[in-house]
Amino acid sequence: MRSLIALLCLSALSPLLSAERPNIILINIDDLGYADIGPFGGKVPTPNLDRMAQEGMKLTSHYAAPVCSPSRAAMMTGCYPKRVLPIPGVLFPAAAVGLNPKEITIAEALKPAGYATACIGKWHLGDQPEFLPTAQGFDSYFGIPYSNDMGLASEGSKSNPGEPLREPKTAAKAKLQATQGTDETGLKGNSQPPLPMLDGAKVERVKAAEQHTMTRRYTERTVSYIREHKDKPFFLYLPHNAVHWPHYPHQDFMGKSGISLQKDWVMEVDWCVGQVLDTLRELQLDSKTLVIFTSDNGGPTNQGADNTPLRGSKGSTLEGGMRACTIAWWPGRVSGGATTNAITSHMDWLPTFAAIGGGETPSDRKIDGIDLSALLLGDRMAFKPRETFFYYRGFALEAVRSGPWKLHLAKKELYDLDSDPGEAENIAATMSDQVTQLTALAETMKSDLGLDGAEAPGVRPLGRVENPKPLIAP
Repeated sequence: MRSLIALLCLSALSPLLSAERPNIILINIDDLGYADIGPFGGKVPTPNLDRMAQEGMKLTSHYAAPVCSPSRAAMMTGCYPKRVLPIPGVLFPAAAVGLNPKEITIAEALKPAGYATACIGKWHLGDQPEFLPTAQGFDSYFGIPYSNDMGLASEGSKSNPGEPLREPKTAAKAKLQATQGTDETGLKGNSQPPLPMLDGAKVERVKAAEQHTMTRRYTERTVSYIREHKDKPFFLYLPHNAVHWPHYPHQDFMGKSGISLQKDWVMEVDWCVGQVLDTLRELQLDSKTLVIFTSDNGGPTNQGADNTPLRGSKGSTLEGGMRACTIAWWPGRVSGGATTNAITSHMDWLPTFAAIGGGETPSDRKIDGIDLSALLLGDRMAFKPRETFFYYRGFALEAVRSGPWKLHLAKKELYDLDSDPGEAENIAATMSDQVTQLTALAETMKSDLGLDGAEAPGVRPLGRVENPKPLIAP
């Protein structure tokens, strides 16, 4: 009977999904803390995001990955990061590896449905031509292909504005770095080349002055793109370099928060969101456009991010390392002022956007994401929630969640995330059955992604190139 009800609900939903294809905008902020914005308890004014949440839905148990590249791989492919980008951490300039061109991205899933596609901002899935957005289904790309700290110290990439430039490492440290710090994932530390901004085939050198303008330039390019494509469905991926350290808000926002450069930049991000949503309203595209706002991981608390009430920081599999403040907005379709605590993730965007836009979710490979369209559009009966989520950091499975229960595997610490999202009270001693069940769930991943190490049956190959080159010669 339940399956029949679900089928009838899906049938009722299908006319909505098969109607005029909506535009889709995915805004991804870099290193934004869970509580850095007003709708999630932030301390600085974010009026545009406040309004976005009032008119849309907050996803309060939405998961990214602990760090940048894995998170973006999950977002683009609908898969656990280890499945499609098996690397220990993140990618760096001139990496010999990247997201395999054979993987199918959101852009490639939507193009058969007639979508124009663009990426404006930080890519971070490989900087060689074979790995860039234009080789992965995007019609155009404008942005810095990795983090804004992956450039020259002498040009401001390794210090905040107004701080002394960091001195190059000593010869001994440099030699050690040459032997230990350079591998197929790219150039690290002081061996990194100048920071590049790509605009099609053009490459611009980004110094400190240009870093201040990044967010504004991405925003202006986004507004122009929306205006140019207002008559055709489009998918626009807007992954900002903000608010990754070093913190470079535009001069108009420097000091505006009265707290820190990081919070100044949060305020500029809010301004950006306002520009995008106001443009959609002006062009009467708001009712035809799904906008998602999220972050690529939890915020780094040592750099000013706020993950309250969550424990942990970027780089960890604690909730503060992987939960992302996330808002879905689509006036007339997504209910205003709604909140969901369902377990959702970046892996879900590909199947969700494909369902909403009439695209194609790959059927020839395993996809870990689930379709959230029924949840977003208010048909809770048709929504089949995710029961289990696996917390990978690099190659290692470190925790598993089922319903409200989360088990950290190494120390066998158990938390009830519904009542204790800050993971403050370990209840393993009194809930041995839950510990046993979650441990068994983790063991099921042995035959798929494995529990540790790079190789496992379900891990797909990286893309690789020979003789990778920096985009700007050192």
